[in-house]
Amino acid sequence: MSHTSFEPKELNPSKLHSYLLGGVAPRPIAFASTIDSDGRVNLAPFSYFNVFSANPPVLIFSPARRGRDNTTKHTYENVLEVPEVVVNMVDYNTVHACSLASTEYDKGVNEFVKAGLTEHPSDLIKPPRVLESPVSFECKVLRVDSFGENPGAGQLVVCEIIKMHFRNDILNSNGLLDPEKIDLVGRVGGNFYVRASGDALFEVPKPLENLGIGVDKIPNDIRNSSVLSRKHLAILGNIEVLPNETEVNDFKLMELSEIFLNLQDDGAELELELHKHAVSLLENGDVNGAWKTLLSFNLG
Repeated sequence: MSHTSFEPKELNPSKLHSYLLGGVAPRPIAFASTIDSDGRVNLAPFSYFNVFSANPPVLIFSPARRGRDNTTKHTYENVLEVPEVVVNMVDYNTVHACSLASTEYDKGVNEFVKAGLTEHPSDLIKPPRVLESPVSFECKVLRVDSFGENPGAGQLVVCEIIKMHFRNDILNSNGLLDPEKIDLVGRVGGNFYVRASGDALFEVPKPLENLGIGVDKIPNDIRNSSVLSRKHLAILGNIEVLPNETEVNDFKLMELSEIFLNLQDDGAELELELHKHAVSLLENGDVNGAWKTLLSFNLG
């Protein structure tokens, strides 16, 4: 594989910003509502954002200094005056309102009104939350850390969650968040967003209980396959124990007999077809069947 490489100092700030935001993606969006010392409400989105601790529950977002003129953002100024913020999450239904709220209105202009969103009183802090948002976190600002005074410098707003709100229609029967129902969006490079629902969602089992054998323990003829990708090898390497010879033989007789019968006189083509069949099984989540298929080629 070939790569294009830079040191950050080789790029102008605008191009560096483009590479960073295009390469670190997708990013969740903190739709932050704050107030100033006069009680004026501000609402603005930030994709320099994530959750960084569960105990205590901590979110961090960054209203970075503007690259164009090096000014600070109203959200940053507000949390210094009133160290409270509601971090509202952005779903597909609110993303256009969120984008509209990012307009650089004059200080004191209420972006809730401009974006057509509903202010809802928070329970424990002064800034209101976005009623239409699927999830809202009421937070106390623990501290604000600055990375400098240059254009584009980050200003980390470290927030402790003190109350959480989840719309009932995004919860499953167990009372947990349903990723299909929450329909969140994230930022990627330029003007692009990503919608985290439908075909964009897929599951990858966490290796918390099993100790996978690892790719390095996969037999060489399988690891060097022209058909199996790195993704497929990683899935295969997550198995804890390989199927034994009896299991492989039974599977061969029951599921693979037609392949062996048709290609019994062409070993290379037989191996290729078995690897293709294993890929099909892997894509359908049958890791054990894929292993049995692959191991059947060298079965005596």
